[in-house]
Amino acid sequence: MKTIELLESQVRTYSRSFPAVFAKASGSHLTDREGREYLDFFSGAGALNYGHNNPRLKRRLIEYIESDGVTHGLDMATEAKRQFLEKFNSVILKPRNLEYKIQFTGPTGTNAVEAALKLARKVTGRHTVLHFMNSFHGMSMGALAVTGNVSKREGAGVPLHYTLPMFFDGDLGPKADTLDTLEAFLQNPGNGVGTPAAIILETVQAEGGVKVARTEWLQRLEQMTRDHGIVLIVDDIQVGCGRTGDFFSFEMAGLQPDLVCLSKSISGYGLPMSLVLIRPSLDVWKPGEHNGTFRGNNLAFVTATEALSYWEDNAFRHSVLEKAEHVSLRLEKIARDLPAAQARVRGRGLIQAMSFTRPDLAEHLSRAAFERGLIVETCGPRDEALKLIPPLTTSKEELDHGIDIITECLEAELGRGTSMGATASSGLAR
Repeated sequence: MKTIELLESQVRTYSRSFPAVFAKASGSHLTDREGREYLDFFSGAGALNYGHNNPRLKRRLIEYIESDGVTHGLDMATEAKRQFLEKFNSVILKPRNLEYKIQFTGPTGTNAVEAALKLARKVTGRHTVLHFMNSFHGMSMGALAVTGNVSKREGAGVPLHYTLPMFFDGDLGPKADTLDTLEAFLQNPGNGVGTPAAIILETVQAEGGVKVARTEWLQRLEQMTRDHGIVLIVDDIQVGCGRTGDFFSFEMAGLQPDLVCLSKSISGYGLPMSLVLIRPSLDVWKPGEHNGTFRGNNLAFVTATEALSYWEDNAFRHSVLEKAEHVSLRLEKIARDLPAAQARVRGRGLIQAMSFTRPDLAEHLSRAAFERGLIVETCGPRDEALKLIPPLTTSKEELDHGIDIITECLEAELGRGTSMGATASSGLAR
């Protein structure tokens, strides 16, 4: 770590949270240079849904490299790109009755968001984009302007314009429908900005604390965008590609967004790749109007194409949903058996969180879990939630092992922090 601390910028984050020098990775495990193994409930912030060095994807990648396949091609036509486009259309879009043009953007999620925001403004001729409080959409200027995190916004160094925050589902309590407020804003000719160009949405606010929007709320929001001629952008960068069980997080609600942003696990292997799905009538770009040197990562096309094989039938989806239910039930039992923790469990699929009223508890648990060989991060506006995003290929036994570690850490923390810890945990089943 001395080299990292000496030479890498102070901006680094995860090497502080997980202070080890990792040397190898396989499946749901990382191994550091001393040979210590860690179970990974972080999966590259959601970029490794199919695990580290997935053997199926690795084999295809090695074969492609050894055949001297094209690595870098800007947006030129390549065999790797053709194969990905055909398989994505046949395996993902057609079975879901979705019709989209596909734009390959720069390599990161924020590049996809920037392209979507720019296109929505171009299509409508309007400027303002509505986003939701506690949202996270990226770190470049446009994406940062629709991100709710205050500390990250302050990093911009300049004011962030042409966006407005709205209340997400549940922000005003369980009885209030926050879309009533949004509807009143849209219908009021004196709202100060007129009709917005777009609304950008995460169906599950991952960094925002794993807050899950209800199906009826999502459906009403989509109808409102149709009624007012607003472009609906769904950011599926972290919670897409199977994270919630379905390939897209919005499938359960039956949505058909105008634009969809994908990145992180779309390559399947952790290789940089991002894209925007565009409703064909909105594909009004002029050639080269939005471009980038690395918008055609052919190595990522190869692994992404192989990753789509997991979605050729429903077996993988069913396995994710089965494991998700198991994780949810276990976390709910912990919350019941350790009432002193004042924990609330929420999530969908294999993105689950335990949110605590004590503001420092999640951070303490993350550090303690790392010491016991588990990598798990925090999230939420005050880092008040412990977020579980293991690879979707993680076995049930591995999931149980990780949850056992979290339980041990929580019991130990409650034992230090309250006199209730020992008695509250005594009935917890292992």
